[in-house]
Amino acid sequence: NGHFFHYSVSLSYEDGRPVDGKGVGRKVIDRVHETYSSELAGKDFAYDGEKSLFTVGPLPSNKLEFTVVLEDVTSNRNNGNVSPDGHDSPNEHDRKRLRRPYQSKAFRVEISFAAKIPMQAIQNALRGQESENSQEALRVLDIILRQHAAKQGCLLVRQSFFHNDPNNFADIGGGVLGCRGFHSSFRSSQGGLSLNIDVSTTMIIRPGPVVDFLLANQNARDPDSIDWTKAKRVLKNLRIKVSPSNQEYKITGLSDQFCEDQMFSLKQKSAKSENGEAEVLEVTVYDYFVNHRNIQLRYSARMPCINVGKPKRPTYIPMELCSLVSLQRYTKALSTFQRASLVEKSRQKPQERMNVLSNALRKSNYGAEPMLRSCGVSISSNFTQVEGRVLPAPRLKVGNGEDFFPRNGRWNFNNKKLVEPTKIARWVVVNFSARCDVKSLVRDLIRCGEMKGLHIDPPFDVFEERNQNRRSPPVVRVEKMCEEMQSKLPGAPHFVLCLLPDRKNSDLYGPWKRKYLAEFGVVTQCMAPTRVNDQYLTNLLLKINAKLGGLNSMLAIEQTPSIPVVSKVPTIILGMDVSHGSPGQSDVPSIAAVVSSRQWPLISRYRASVRTQSPKVEMIDSLFKRVSDTEDEGIIRELLLDFYTSSGKRKPDQIIIFRLASFLMRHGIPSLWSL
Repeated sequence: NGHFFHYSVSLSYEDGRPVDGKGVGRKVIDRVHETYSSELAGKDFAYDGEKSLFTVGPLPSNKLEFTVVLEDVTSNRNNGNVSPDGHDSPNEHDRKRLRRPYQSKAFRVEISFAAKIPMQAIQNALRGQESENSQEALRVLDIILRQHAAKQGCLLVRQSFFHNDPNNFADIGGGVLGCRGFHSSFRSSQGGLSLNIDVSTTMIIRPGPVVDFLLANQNARDPDSIDWTKAKRVLKNLRIKVSPSNQEYKITGLSDQFCEDQMFSLKQKSAKSENGEAEVLEVTVYDYFVNHRNIQLRYSARMPCINVGKPKRPTYIPMELCSLVSLQRYTKALSTFQRASLVEKSRQKPQERMNVLSNALRKSNYGAEPMLRSCGVSISSNFTQVEGRVLPAPRLKVGNGEDFFPRNGRWNFNNKKLVEPTKIARWVVVNFSARCDVKSLVRDLIRCGEMKGLHIDPPFDVFEERNQNRRSPPVVRVEKMCEEMQSKLPGAPHFVLCLLPDRKNSDLYGPWKRKYLAEFGVVTQCMAPTRVNDQYLTNLLLKINAKLGGLNSMLAIEQTPSIPVVSKVPTIILGMDVSHGSPGQSDVPSIAAVVSSRQWPLISRYRASVRTQSPKVEMIDSLFKRVSDTEDEGIIRELLLDFYTSSGKRKPDQIIIFRLASFLMRHGIPSLWSL
């Protein structure tokens, strides 16, 4: 019957400037809790790191104001233009005036009442009575989880938490690590209030010497090969620790000149001019650290310096004294190789996954969180067990009317024929791989095709990539190959088999598909000719046959037909999804795809329609595209017309849609009723 009290938090510096640094807010609020516990009536609270704070029960007043001092906040905000530890800093008189450590800052904190949220709303949600209050109450519990993880030094990514444990790191190349953590959030379920926990992965910068990171990031052989323009972009805003002071700073840029050439003005305390002011000596950063600080530098002379100051008041540090701190997210787009490596190294068997989650739950120690205790929430250390059942696998029909059953969860098409094999004629082979025996591959492909009932003519031609093109960028390699094909072919081929040089991660894949499939509209199949055997070629032929309009198999129940609901009246089944660019690729268009069944009462026959749309937009904006009062060029009309012509000129009486995004069900589906 208690209440969460929601308070708005305002943080500012002494001069009134708002606090904008990430992570500072939590330190400030923690200091408020330590310093003013009695003024807060001993209340524990949950803080979201930004502008919201929650307590169980009210604070003594609806508006509270405090001033606190933090000693280590400005370690990444040094404003001097000399050395990071404050030696000969022009701000030295400020330190004397403030009479507190140079690295400290004072903050003003205002806490104002905003709203009251009944805890009863959670209980109501468990009874099926969802409300805005129930969602807010669950959000407070999630904020408590985030705060608890922050206290443990975790990297927070929404409701996913990542500990600084090297055992959770996996090198995926380019100076980037895959970091394994876990997602944790509260949910209302049939069994009551549940903690939803699962494995989560994010990408982080590899901690350690900055130079080592740059060498890995740029795949450079030695420091002389580093592109410093690229280095400046990738290093900006990353945090470093500097030896020997072990202080932490944020990188704001690189010096324009190398360390041995970069000059700055050094005030000489021991020497004063006629007017009594300290004399200024122009020295290089390298000379200052080696001769004035007695710090030996082995390789920094011919490198830019790290700048941790402001653009107009820089603070330069030799690069070899700087190390990247751990748990810094890498948000740029991954390369094809990095994505493949991340998938490979993130894979876990179910029991291993359970063990990881059990350890994460134990390490989290939620029982020690005072806010959860204040809410009356305790979390069991055991997973909830629910009743389940294994559904029987569907019976398939393959060629010659043969029944086909799975074995150990797999359908093996060896020694099976296809239901409706197509014929592959007027096709060509394009070879980007220097290690492939094309004649042997084509011979084995034709042989496997005959075993499946699929007739394959000899290829019209085989195009080998010229040696001088192999070191060109991927787009150029594809363009050169297309030019050669167009000069020798009498017309567009019906099908192209493309042999790629690498397994899973070839940079040629995207440009090739974009050119031949998207631009020319020619069906293509890519393959990496490594470890090719009959099983591999069989799987390849299943893809090729489906792409060329053939039918590999069908559900046995389709032949009756006796599929519940679907077989009674004409029914079209639609599947929709949107694929987005990788994190960091904010300008890459998203791809919307819709597949639909055809030739009712069959459902194994389907057609696909694909459109590009604005980046990161989950709503499919091309379902309907009215161009006049009587014409529509959207995906839905295209697929409905295909269903009509392929199903004996019958219109669907029922439409079944499969869609992952729940908000589309609220916003996008009602527009179908206008059909």
